[in-house]
Amino acid sequence: MKIVNILESTRPIKSDIRNAYIDFSKMTLSLVAVVTDVIRDGKPVIGYGFNSNGRYGQGALMRDRFIPRVLEAEPGSLLDETGENLDPHKVWARMMINEKPGGHGERSVAVGTIDMAVWDATAKIAGKPLFQLLAERYGNGTPNPRVFVYAAGGYYYPGKGLDGLTKEMESYLARGYSVVKMKIGGATLAEDCERIESVLKILGPGQQLAVDANGRFDLKTAIDYGKALSQYPLFWYEEAGDPLDFELQAKLGEVYKGPMATGENLFSMQDARNLIRHGGMHKDRDWLQFDCALSYGLVEYLRTLDMLKEYGWSPSRCIPHGGHQMSLAIAAGLGLGGNESYPDLFQPYGGFPDGVEVDNGYVTLPALPGIGFEGKSDLIAEMRALAS
Repeated sequence: MKIVNILESTRPIKSDIRNAYIDFSKMTLSLVAVVTDVIRDGKPVIGYGFNSNGRYGQGALMRDRFIPRVLEAEPGSLLDETGENLDPHKVWARMMINEKPGGHGERSVAVGTIDMAVWDATAKIAGKPLFQLLAERYGNGTPNPRVFVYAAGGYYYPGKGLDGLTKEMESYLARGYSVVKMKIGGATLAEDCERIESVLKILGPGQQLAVDANGRFDLKTAIDYGKALSQYPLFWYEEAGDPLDFELQAKLGEVYKGPMATGENLFSMQDARNLIRHGGMHKDRDWLQFDCALSYGLVEYLRTLDMLKEYGWSPSRCIPHGGHQMSLAIAAGLGLGGNESYPDLFQPYGGFPDGVEVDNGYVTLPALPGIGFEGKSDLIAEMRALAS
């Protein structure tokens, strides 16, 4: 067997929303199809992948470097020991030939997107859901398809106001979410506190609010917010400062005693390790948000999970950024703490397979081959159009 083609298409996911740092009016992503010569039900097995929101599509990098390296490889060099399926680790290594270490920026997104499609194809060829494959290879053998999810939203939007914010959050709660998240840092501290209080008022028993600054603050502002936020029972205070400013994160942790979350903009095991070494994160209460689609894919994410184990962190403290089904599969297969979800944004790429509903903050993944994209009708239509 072999990979016969890898296709990429850059797609718009633009929106008028903004967070504390960027607006999404020109946001794109890369949609990728890895086409194999394995035939099932009269059709070739195709693996699909796409990168998470917040980082742009990386088609140029893929076409210039990473796709040619895979397609030029001797086909047998990319297979597992059976010779009947792909070995994602070998494909990953092939993509990274002639790449220097360090500089984990857009390159990590390009590789991570292709890696997602390779894993989708691998699980489909094996005839298993990816979460089952992962549990058997890297977990305890038994996946848990019931996964915690939270609703991410609360973006700044022209004319939105407090009423629009609370109605948005009420809609998430009505759909079964128990944790909702909103943006901060795009207004004054006083205004953000008013926004937070308006959401807290609508929460019922067992429901919580998380807030996300998207890396906007310097140390003083991060601490000012931390002191103000300490009065609220927040699920977490997310990404206060620049993701690589580990000293800021550590000093904030000395002042803010509630749960903190960060990591979505750390794109390698090494950067994740520096956060654990130097960021003052607390393994008993804080959360890690590394997103495989942005950080060289699942191959690298497995290295990150191994590193966390060495430092005494449980995978249950990981709740990835991105709101995509790949992280849901990893959570179900390897025991992560859950996954982000975008109920109304970045469609059709976010969300769950058709018919999957949120029940008291959890979803139960159906046993679909691969990542499960075929179960989401609007998304698989986009994917099949790319590969047709």
